[in-house]
Amino acid sequence: MTIALIEKTETPAPRKASRESRREQLIEATIATIATNGLARTTLTEVANAARLSHGLVNFHFRSKDGLLSETLLYLADEYHRNWTGALAAAGPTPAERLEALIRADFAPAVSTPERLKAWCAFWGEAQSRPVYQATCGDNDRAYVATLEATCAALLAETGAAHDPVRVARILRVTIEGTWLDLITLSAPYSRDEALATALTCAAAFFPGVFDAGGLSSRPA
Repeated sequence: MTIALIEKTETPAPRKASRESRREQLIEATIATIATNGLARTTLTEVANAARLSHGLVNFHFRSKDGLLSETLLYLADEYHRNWTGALAAAGPTPAERLEALIRADFAPAVSTPERLKAWCAFWGEAQSRPVYQATCGDNDRAYVATLEATCAALLAETGAAHDPVRVARILRVTIEGTWLDLITLSAPYSRDEALATALTCAAAFFPGVFDAGGLSSRPA
């Protein structure tokens, strides 16, 4: 009787894990489909085919295309937030080390694959007409921008450079986002490493002697 009770209480866990796995599989298929077709031409059927799952299973998890797209954007936003906060947690304590960690985080393979960059670009294009997309990412975006601004302010204070930290942070951010767009729109895009070097060169323009195209210029070879 005890054994039967143990078996009964333990069996739901694999089923739950399977549901979560299927849901993630469908979201990953949605990212791939958006990258290929764009938002407008992404359909539940296309997603089901990409995931090699039934159309009914897509409906079971997300009920509608709008629901699926909103959940996919939330998934991407959470993934991005975990990526940069994790990089920051692993960084050294100095403002320069923290700024380098934030810059490098945006070029981590986990968040900067062509499929993910194309999906982000597609959602950005719809953000003005779909406030729900802005609301989905708003808190994460504000947290990132505030952290980037505070890190730039701390490094400016440390180096004595007379720049506006809000503008420095904004220039760094739009440079990174610009290289993201280059990686998916140029007919012959440069590499992810070159995109990172470009962002680090931008940092070096504001913090000469602290950064160069390879990162912290004081780091031993």
